[in-house]
Amino acid sequence: MKVIICGAGQVGYGIAERLANEGNDVTVIDNSASLVQGVRDHLDVRGFVGHGSQPDVLQAAGADDADMIIAVTLYDEVNMVACQVAHSLFDVPTKVARIRAQNYLQDIYKDLFSREHMPIDVIISPEIEVGEMVLRRIALPGATDAVQFADGEIAMIAIECNEDCPVIDTPLDQLSELFPDLSAVVTGIWRGDKLFVPHSSDAMVAGDLAYVIARRDKVRRTLSIFGHDEAAASRIVIVGGGNIGLYVAQAIEERQPNARVKIVEASRERAVAIADIVDRTVVLHGSALDQEILLEADIEQADLMVALTNDDQVNILSSVMSKKLGCRANLTLLNNMSYYGFTKSLGIDAHLNPRSVTISRILQHVRRGRIRGVHSVQNGAAEVIEAEALETSTLVNKPLRDLDLPDGIRVGAVYRDKQVIMPNGDLQIRAKDRIVMFAVSERVKQVEQMFRVSLEFF
Repeated sequence: MKVIICGAGQVGYGIAERLANEGNDVTVIDNSASLVQGVRDHLDVRGFVGHGSQPDVLQAAGADDADMIIAVTLYDEVNMVACQVAHSLFDVPTKVARIRAQNYLQDIYKDLFSREHMPIDVIISPEIEVGEMVLRRIALPGATDAVQFADGEIAMIAIECNEDCPVIDTPLDQLSELFPDLSAVVTGIWRGDKLFVPHSSDAMVAGDLAYVIARRDKVRRTLSIFGHDEAAASRIVIVGGGNIGLYVAQAIEERQPNARVKIVEASRERAVAIADIVDRTVVLHGSALDQEILLEADIEQADLMVALTNDDQVNILSSVMSKKLGCRANLTLLNNMSYYGFTKSLGIDAHLNPRSVTISRILQHVRRGRIRGVHSVQNGAAEVIEAEALETSTLVNKPLRDLDLPDGIRVGAVYRDKQVIMPNGDLQIRAKDRIVMFAVSERVKQVEQMFRVSLEFF
């Protein structure tokens, strides 16, 4: 696949890195010479200095025969114009744009990005994507990652196996015997610094992070079995009143009427602005690194502190301070992946990376075949993929035990006629079934092949 990426910032670089590693033909455009040089020095991609919305720059980058353009510059308008030019002049088939300003995304303007007006096939709003991820984490205490598939009927959750986890040292094939109503499958395990797909004879050990695919209505039961019975947070302090913080606060007001939310915002102007927008949320102006401000927010009585500023250091330090002052748990937004290794030692319970959330969303449209959803885990070490089985798929009409799936791939659940079916050796996948599966990065291409239309079909 030939892909042009406009924007060499964190998201653009991350997408270029992933696609280049998978053997795609990638070209990156940015008006910063230093960013483009960094891309050239570290990745097997081409780099052009210039504005991604300008026709001559796009032509030089190979837009004439490109399969996709991904516009993720800092400016919404540049991203939109880049897609428009790619469509009008070069007929690029797939156009993806990151659009942050919510003004463009209101329902009354939904026709703006139609093919007749400004043809953008996929719109990515990082604030909404990250905000929804935060809300899922709040709703499922005990899960360090959570994402939904199959119209929300299937969930993938990442669960830490602590020393007191009841299911450690138990072979996975015995879990279904011990808990016949579990309706959950352990599809991946992160142990130390390695991710692998376990066999049925494997067992989890203390310190593992288990990636579990489960029916939506069995998620809390699954968390409980793994020793996580934490109550949902009802007293929440949000650090950072930016777009993500405001989105989360408004969503909590709507979805959890009994929750009490407070926002700590460093900018007085912004604090005043969001105070006029929210209904029940209390907005405090001040630095989250000021102990007095945190105490004013009643941090010592809070169930959860969510740090959502644009500054990783502020997020880390405010999270550490909050725990020291008595806050029960914290969730921290971190852009810099080099911080991930020592978050636990600092007392950070869970973190999320906005770049990985955005990349997962984009990969859903990069993947070939009938791919409906993608979620990247452990910085691309594996993917959870939802795909629709075609009549020509090698998976169809054979018992799972006879499929001989390679190591590194595991089926987690099947969605058929609005019903979730948990896998067993006798299950036969049918055409139009939606399969949610876990695959290590080296096996993703094989998963794509399983869900592509064979030429023999025609």
